Amino acid sequence: MGERAATGSANAASEDKRAAGKKATAKKAAAKKAAPTGKAAAAKKTPAGKKTAAKKTAAKTTAASAAVASAAAGESRTALVRRARRINRELAEVYSYAHPELDFENPFQLLVATVLSAQTTDLRVNQTTPALFAVYPTPEDMAAADPEALEQVIRPTGFFRAKAKSLIGLSAALRDRFGGEVPGRLEDLVTLPGVGRKTANVVLGNAFGVPGITVDTHFARLVRRWKWTDQEDPEKIEADICGLFPKSEWTMLSHRVIFHGRRICHSRKPACGACPIAPLCPSYGEGETDPEKAKKLLKYEMGGMPGQRLKPPPDFPGPPAPPLGAE
Repeated sequence: MGERAATGSANAASEDKRAAGKKATAKKAAAKKAAPTGKAAAAKKTPAGKKTAAKKTAAKTTAASAAVASAAAGESRTALVRRARRINRELAEVYSYAHPELDFENPFQLLVATVLSAQTTDLRVNQTTPALFAVYPTPEDMAAADPEALEQVIRPTGFFRAKAKSLIGLSAALRDRFGGEVPGRLEDLVTLPGVGRKTANVVLGNAFGVPGITVDTHFARLVRRWKWTDQEDPEKIEADICGLFPKSEWTMLSHRVIFHGRRICHSRKPACGACPIAPLCPSYGEGETDPEKAKKLLKYEMGGMPGQRLKPPPDFPGPPAPPLGAE
């Protein structure tokens, strides 16, 4: 009895070992099938690696921007000036081709185009002015225009009745008070119908080389996001920003900020993840932070689309805009 029991126990133990061995072999085989090898393994690891790298970059940008936001809350005047000027230098590299986005050949054309640009895009103005200046090339011609005929020409820009009234009024003032020439002083320009400081600074900076800050909706939005000012009134914004930069930078600063606002730092959904100055921005995170999704939000030449000018400068990196009716 004792020997038989011992033999049975030994056989049972041997069978248990064999069963355990089979299970281990099965597990190894399953593991080999599940594990990718060679190129397949590399292919599967690469996207994950890219995602991890993108997440690390985004995390670093977020951390840097959080630090900027924290510093901006208690920022000294000196620190604010340094940060503002660094942003300007970064924008100068990104938008080395920044320029006025209205087509014009002389001060009068720029003045008229700027008045027309209210409540519409520069693209729509540029598509409208060739026909306008073909009929009314001088202040004298426009001052003598039939209001209804002028309205029909500028209708695509919107608010055409009010704009026609302003154009006829400013043209008459140029004819009667300034010898048919656009004056090169701000105090004279703002006396013209439909011309405020913003329009005057556009004309002075781009037609006469007189430095000025152009506070349009894009400029005002961005300088507040960057905590350069907390003002809402355009004249107060202008005064604050003028105090941060040397006068020689005012006109080009305006172009760069407006370019950035139109292309990347949009009003409703800024493309934070594709922004070249994200580490310097205290408002980073207001928009899309994922780099790939942010790229899809880029506009004009940054998104591979035409710019706003039918006749862009030679160094413009994107295609020219199409004429009216060809969009």
